Formats: sequence, C-alpha cells, structure tokens
Amino acid sequence: MKFVTGLCLAVLVSLGSAAWAQQAPAEPQQEDRVKAQQQRSVTQPGNNAPVWREVRQGQSPYTNSTVKGRETEVLVQSWGETWRQIRNGPVTFYGGWVVVLVLVAILAFYFIFGPVKLHGRPTGRLIRRFSTLDQVVHWTVAISFCVLGLSGLIMLFGKHVLLPVFGYTLFAWLAALSKNLHNFVAPLFMVSVAIFAILFVRHNLPRAYDFIWFRNALGYVTGKKHVPSGKFNAGEKVWFWGGVVVLSIVVSWSGLILLFPNFDQTRAVMQDAWIWHAVAALLYIAMSLGHIYLGTIGVHGAYQAMRTGYVDEVWAKEHHEYWYNDVKSGGAAAASGAIPAGAPRMREDS
Repeated sequence: MKFVTGLCLAVLVSLGSAAWAQQAPAEPQQEDRVKAQQQRSVTQPGNNAPVWREVRQGQSPYTNSTVKGRETEVLVQSWGETWRQIRNGPVTFYGGWVVVLVLVAILAFYFIFGPVKLHGRPTGRLIRRFSTLDQVVHWTVAISFCVLGLSGLIMLFGKHVLLPVFGYTLFAWLAALSKNLHNFVAPLFMVSVAIFAILFVRHNLPRAYDFIWFRNALGYVTGKKHVPSGKFNAGEKVWFWGGVVVLSIVVSWSGLILLFPNFDQTRAVMQDAWIWHAVAALLYIAMSLGHIYLGTIGVHGAYQAMRTGYVDEVWAKEHHEYWYNDVKSGGAAAASGAIPAGAPRMREDS
C-alpha cells in the first residue's frame, strides 16, 4: 500500500514539474511586462499605450461575460474611429457639396434657358399616359423618398446647418422626429419602389433611338430641338436604371442592415453599411433633383401627366413621338379622343 501511495505521489510530482517547466518561460515575460508598466507609470504617467495597443489588436483577456457573442471580448473597436473620420470628413464634405452644386446648377439652368415649352398649340384631345395604379405607386414612391431624403439630410448635416440656427432644444426634437420618420417610412419606400420597378421596367428597356436622344439631349432640355423617343426618353431611362433600380437596391440593402441590428451583425458591418447607405443616398438625392425639376417646372405639361394621368396629344407627339405613333396606330393601349371627366385641358403657353 505504501508502495502504491509513493508511486502515485511520484507521478503527481513529475506531472507538476512538467507543467511548471512549460509555464516557467512565461513568468519572466509577464514579470518583465509588469515591471515595464510600473516603470512607465513613473517616467511617463498616464501612458498606457502598450495595454491599449493589445486591446486594439483584439487581445482582451480582461473581459469576462457569461453571455458570449461575436463582440463580447472586444473592448475597443478600432474601425469605429476610422468610420467617424470618414463620416465627418469626405462623406459629409463632398456629399454635401454634390447636392448643393447640383441644386445651384439646376436653378442657373432654369433662369438661363427657362422651361421646355410646346411648339404647337394644344388641341384639347387627351391621351391616357398613366393608369391609376401607375399614379398611386409613383406618388407613394415620390412622397416616401422625399421624407427619407429630407430626414436623412437633417440627420447628416443638421448639426452643421440647423443647430446654430434652431438651438439645441428645437434641433433635438427635429433630429428625433427625423430618425423615427426615416426608420418607419423606409419599409414603405422599399415595397413601393419594388412595385414601381416592376410596373415600368418594360417601358425603360434600351432602344436604338435612345443614342440619338443622348446626342441631342442639350437641344431637348433647352427647348431648341425636337427629339423623338418612346414612352420614356433616354434620360428618364438613365434615372430608372441608375436611380430607381441600382441606387434603390443599395440604399435598401444597407438600410435593412442598419434598421435591424439584432441580426447579430458586427459593428464593423453596420459601419460599412452606413457608408454605402450615405454615399448612395446622396447620389440618389442629387439625381432626383434633376428628375423633380424636369417633372415639374422644367418641362411644361410633365407634372400634369402624372397628376391627372393624361396629356395633350400635341405634348405626346412633341416629347414622345414614337410612343404617340404607337398609341395612334393601336399598338399601345391608351384613351384618346374625347376628354375624360375631371381631366383638365392643357393650357396654351403664351
């Protein structure tokens, strides 16, 4: 019995010695680090750079959480500072100037050239251009987009532009309202813009005559040249594919990541999504300014087309001649001839 006990003790001692031998080299390193930190606290008070360097590199042995997650051991997320510099630097600076310069260019263009007017006199015979479903979906997209764009601009630029004017209290209420509107209107925009794309995609497919329109685009927008097109001209098709399709996908995809942070995405993923979201949204807003201008005061009769669904046949022929010919020949469904009840006549421009 004594022999067995002694043998067990010998085995335990040998195992302990081996374990100690493996850990022994680490102790001097740990002691050196502690001594170096103590010496630094004397020679350089407050300099904990080595500790925070380890933390920023992902070495964080000091956290202890019973609930484990993808970032429970991350004390300092280094990309957060980089993201903050990108947000307050190039995104805010260049993005803001893009929107301002586009707005200034549109205003200058309007005062120099004025709106595009009809060359012929309206006949009073109207053609159905948009169905009721087209109108409802378009205005849903348009209104939700304007709410999202305005609230987003307030959240991004408000502290630079509005805060000095409104003060902290009023701006705090405005920022909170913008955040909630942005979050709750976003799903409506995503659904409506998807329906919009489905409704209008067949009319926005590229055609050979679109290249002719591009070559004469300046003459068209200045009202000096008649350029035939289909139901939508080449400029409208660029807006459809570049804005309504591509940029809508980017802002919707990145917006969903930001709207639902409880899907276990990391902070780095959300920061990357914010950059994509902000850049795409600013480009979207800049492009939309041109679309809004041409759809309201830039082209006479364009606003009436979406407001009432009808256009005068002279307007249809001058702006969308190929579509007009298709309608008159029976190749496209449209209501023409007698003026429908409630559809106002197009006024003749003096």
